[in-house]
Amino acid sequence: MILSAGYGTRLWPLTEDRTKPAIPILGKPLVGYVAEYLARNGCDQIVVNLHHRPESVRSALGDGSRFGVKLHYVEEPVILGTSGAMDNARALLGGDTFVVVNGKIITNIDLHAALETHRRREALATLVLMPNVARERFTVVNTADGLLQGFGRMASQEEPADPLEVPLMFTGIQLLEPRIFDYIPRGVFSHTTTEVYPQAIAQGERIAVHVAAGNHESWHELSTLKRYLDISLQLLAERGQMVTAGAGCVISPESEVSQAILWDNVTVETGAQVRRAVLGDNVRISAGDVIEDAVVVRASLVMGKDPPAKALKGEVRGDNFVVPLTQ
Repeated sequence: MILSAGYGTRLWPLTEDRTKPAIPILGKPLVGYVAEYLARNGCDQIVVNLHHRPESVRSALGDGSRFGVKLHYVEEPVILGTSGAMDNARALLGGDTFVVVNGKIITNIDLHAALETHRRREALATLVLMPNVARERFTVVNTADGLLQGFGRMASQEEPADPLEVPLMFTGIQLLEPRIFDYIPRGVFSHTTTEVYPQAIAQGERIAVHVAAGNHESWHELSTLKRYLDISLQLLAERGQMVTAGAGCVISPESEVSQAILWDNVTVETGAQVRRAVLGDNVRISAGDVIEDAVVVRASLVMGKDPPAKALKGEVRGDNFVVPLTQ
């Protein structure tokens, strides 16, 4: 199952007309990377839950055939949370061990190795973790003897770094047995991490952890505008590129464009400068404009809309809405 129902409030305004998993990453929807990851690991029947802008995910994935999978869509008129989403799809998930993956990640973590851990520990559920070496702002996962103990505070880069005590973080990948439904309330909002796992542990169930720490295992989570830009540029650099442009883009040869992510039908006019920026669909950067460390969408896309509480502040500049990332 791919979790694709979230609003993506911290990615606004890029998520004004689409949900977070439908955002393009180097020409492919983010959720497409997840579908391909599952297909590579032998999962060819995938449930996708939908809530915010469901048509954007359907358009991005279709029937799943181009990603090597067959998709089953399940809509949530009212958003249900991670375990509530599983409850809503239990008719499609209840037959055997199943995998749940967050729809906002790009990874190559060895899922077969995680499954071996899951079966060896005879666990009700297994969470895939990674060492948070950079101490980014992810919740610290507390473990003992390969089992989940609970969830702690947010990691902080301001704390002294102890190389012997690297915090662990949850990757958004979990393997579960159908018995998990014994602990999921029916038809209401619930999360595995706050409602289901604590209850299961209290009942003596084993919730195992698998720490992915292989030299070639990578994981990227794209839940904020800054992370979206930074990770896109990192993936571009691995290809030896500095700019990616979608369909219908026109970039003047007399403009300066570097470290930039251009969606579809973007125009950059003569003398304009674009550096470390994301330009959404149909954006026009006029002659002489300078865009740096920012996300830009058409002002008409957000006009009259109330920004989500977690969104960064932006301002209207001509026909564009510009969100500086240095805030």
